Amino acid sequence: MVPRVPTPPSVADAERSLERLFRLTVNRAVHHRQTATIGVDVTRAGYAILRSLADSGEMPMGQLARRCSMDPAAANRQVRVLEDAELVERVTDPDDARLAVARLTTKGRRTHDRIVGLRVEQMTDVLGDWSQQDCTELVRLVDQLVADLRSTPIRTDTLTAKEQP
Repeated sequence: MVPRVPTPPSVADAERSLERLFRLTVNRAVHHRQTATIGVDVTRAGYAILRSLADSGEMPMGQLARRCSMDPAAANRQVRVLEDAELVERVTDPDDARLAVARLTTKGRRTHDRIVGLRVEQMTDVLGDWSQQDCTELVRLVDQLVADLRSTPIRTDTLTAKEQP
């Protein structure tokens, strides 16, 4: 009997694996555990705002929306929610009074740091048995995938009118 040679994963297999990962990241039970652990309910979109402000400091609303891959209205809604939770504040840009600038509050910085700490702790547990080379390769491949997804437009000509929902 000839040994079976495993077939390499296809693009469809990669898409399926990524779908499982994306589903896990939006899982309500996972979100509920995170909320219970850190004591503050921050949505994924809210976390993107916190992360961007923590990484770059205060930022005009338009720039923040672009950084978080949100349209300006969605970014404004998220900032409003975070303002209500006293995690972010909006102030007037000192150089241009027409611009609103968002920045973390002290409570927002602490919340961001707790979320990052929780996530790093979990990833440390998950990747604890991985080699340094595998971890480095994971970071490289995920960063490459994100860059390629951002730069590759969705083809709208692939479905015929009959196939469209």
